[in-house]
Amino acid sequence: MLLCDIGNSNVHFLQNGRQWSISLEEFKSFVPEETLFYINVNEALKTFLKDRKNFINLEPYFNFDTIYQGIGIDRVAACYTISDGIVIDAGSAITVDIMTNGLHLGGYILPGLSASLDTYSKISPALKTYFNPSVILDALPQKTADAVNYGILKSILLMLQNTCLEKNIYFTGGDGKFFSKFFKHSIYDKMLVFRGMQKAIEENDLSKRI
Repeated sequence: MLLCDIGNSNVHFLQNGRQWSISLEEFKSFVPEETLFYINVNEALKTFLKDRKNFINLEPYFNFDTIYQGIGIDRVAACYTISDGIVIDAGSAITVDIMTNGLHLGGYILPGLSASLDTYSKISPALKTYFNPSVILDALPQKTADAVNYGILKSILLMLQNTCLEKNIYFTGGDGKFFSKFFKHSIYDKMLVFRGMQKAIEENDLSKRI
């Protein structure tokens, strides 16, 4: 079974336990030898995907209990196997969703680390720097690069801490493993979105289409 998670920057695959990624340009010429089950948040690719043979869009098959308007299918998939807890997908953006008894209570979105760094560089060339995962957070910075990293990380972590409290936290996404180390009730699961896709396939018996 070939699963595909199409984002705004890259396309991620899972097959037989192996994960890999390709660029959006590479994906446009990708021709799978079998049925491909996908979710997609990239508006520019929606028309392209409709014309692809053996491509099955999983979005209509998620039975997700929420009143949130306009929630992305990637967030739905990430939450789909979690009954209780906080789901945090830390990628280009950081999405935070609260699940209680299988009900999605809502959530919010923060800029990711790269997006935050880009914002600083647009304010002033003097604020252009690289991400430093080792910046000290329990002492005031004494140079500009550390001050930028401190401001980014502190603002994100304080927001997350205020939301998560003592709840179980499920991290995924490219920066999920990094953020998970700041929370004692956290689990990092790089497969979380794909697990949600697999659950939707099983619930709707879609494997018969292969």
